[in-house]
Amino acid sequence: MLHIRYRTARRRTGLWIAAALTIICMVALVSVAVVRGYAVSGRQTVTVMTRNIYLGGDINRPIRAAYHRAGREGLLALGHANHELREIVDRTDFRSRSKLLANEIAAARPDLVGLQEVALWRHGPMQLDQIGRLNATQVDYDFLDTLLADLADRGVRYQVVHIQQESDVEAPAFTGDPFTGTASSAEDVRLTDRDVIMVRSGAEIRIEGSGGSNYSQQLDVNLADTAFRFVRGYAWADVAVGSAHIRFITTHLESQSPKLASAQAGELLGGLANLSQSIVITCDCNSNPVSPAAHSGIPIGSGAAYRLITNDHGFADLWLQQGHAGPGNTASLRELVSDNSADFSRRIDLVLAKAAPPAQLVASRAEVTGDELNDRDPVTRLWPSDHAGVVVQLEIG
Repeated sequence: MLHIRYRTARRRTGLWIAAALTIICMVALVSVAVVRGYAVSGRQTVTVMTRNIYLGGDINRPIRAAYHRAGREGLLALGHANHELREIVDRTDFRSRSKLLANEIAAARPDLVGLQEVALWRHGPMQLDQIGRLNATQVDYDFLDTLLADLADRGVRYQVVHIQQESDVEAPAFTGDPFTGTASSAEDVRLTDRDVIMVRSGAEIRIEGSGGSNYSQQLDVNLADTAFRFVRGYAWADVAVGSAHIRFITTHLESQSPKLASAQAGELLGGLANLSQSIVITCDCNSNPVSPAAHSGIPIGSGAAYRLITNDHGFADLWLQQGHAGPGNTASLRELVSDNSADFSRRIDLVLAKAAPPAQLVASRAEVTGDELNDRDPVTRLWPSDHAGVVVQLEIG
């Protein structure tokens, strides 16, 4: 009887030990899973895109035609060139190009998009006694509304976080000569340029604030005895990706003057000096990383703004973290954007980042978009833009 009791007690003890070992193993497995889970959740990813969608024509056309011309000669040069510019905008048909851009964005599915040259074209009656006055209101093309609608048609919805208005200029456009009563196709043409930040609906991103500003450094020109001011600036959004906080910026620096572009970059960087969060800048920087420049110790070439941002202020050029990704050229096609070859020869559309310690921002993937022949419209042969886009997937640790 005692022997039987002893065997029963020993069996019970064995069962308790086995149960305890099972519990310990389960706890260990759960602990590993939890640790792994925290490791994964501690590394967030966000995909960003910079995209210059092209005004539709060369805004410098009327500037070149009328610069330093006065009186009747200046007005005729301005009106004829402005009319030609407006016809080119029709030929580069944003309604077609927007569909290509929407295909491109829908395929890449960036969480945050920085857009440049988001044009609003308007017209009104010609008023030669009010040259430069902003009063044309009839909308011809609203690039932002068109693009958002085309994205929605593809089942990919984006919310506008901030619209930053840049240049807003108006001038007469006509053929013939209004001084002799032979003018035709006469109207005032108005262009409002904008930089825009969008966030993809459904992206796990919280918008904590947004805004923008214009640079004080601007391009001023005198055309037909009238002062015109061409304004650049930037838009920003403070976003939270998991526990990471980032200021996302898009900007378009001046294309006509490397010195002015560098001064604008300096203004932007000055406003970021006291930020405590990480920063991502998407831009058409109009500053080529490989451009040589140095004269008396002062950078004067088209790479000056790039060197100011990267060398002097410590921003990483995320494309360079992808050594296998190719040259990354994004600019630029001809004005009519109907080129028969993919002649992208400069890398000026950039994604630049600076992490706030102890955070890290690392590009895990980068690609150029809209730069291949099959990205063109099959009927019109139009490219999506005169620039290509850049998409970067960022890992935040």
